[in-house]
Amino acid sequence: MQHLKYLSAYPNTLQDKVRRLIAQQQLGAYLDARYPSKHAVQSDRALYDYCSDLKQEFLRVAPAIDKVFYDSKLDVLRHALGLHTAISRVQGARLKAKKEIRIASLFRDTAPEFLRMIVVHELAHLKESDHNKAFYRLCELMQPGYHQIEFDLRLYLTHRDIARSKVA
Repeated sequence: MQHLKYLSAYPNTLQDKVRRLIAQQQLGAYLDARYPSKHAVQSDRALYDYCSDLKQEFLRVAPAIDKVFYDSKLDVLRHALGLHTAISRVQGARLKAKKEIRIASLFRDTAPEFLRMIVVHELAHLKESDHNKAFYRLCELMQPGYHQIEFDLRLYLTHRDIARSKVA
């Protein structure tokens, strides 16, 4: 029985369905049918603009974002797909906090829904620091169907790991 590290928190019945898709080599086809296109947000500047537009639409009163970029080391070193940080610096008598959002570079080549989901997730942390009900309500407001897309992203990561292990 195959261990599904990205799906370990889900019920066994659901994991069994995914295992069947993997065994029948249908997981890739399922994902391609649901998410056939790739997004056009390729540069760090375009990613910053994308995040800023979403923030302006849903979180006008949240703190400003100072930097947004694709991070090629993020998923490897931190086991995270996105990261939000506040870097504090002393400037004279003032303490300034700069907000950064880092998105794993693997999102450069994914479906637009996956990029939006991870950006929405990191933006929601500007308002809600914990993964609580209010946090997920905010995610759902910014991206309807958030939970399904998050699950499908976990399927995508599983499929990606399987494809990598076959090459290695």
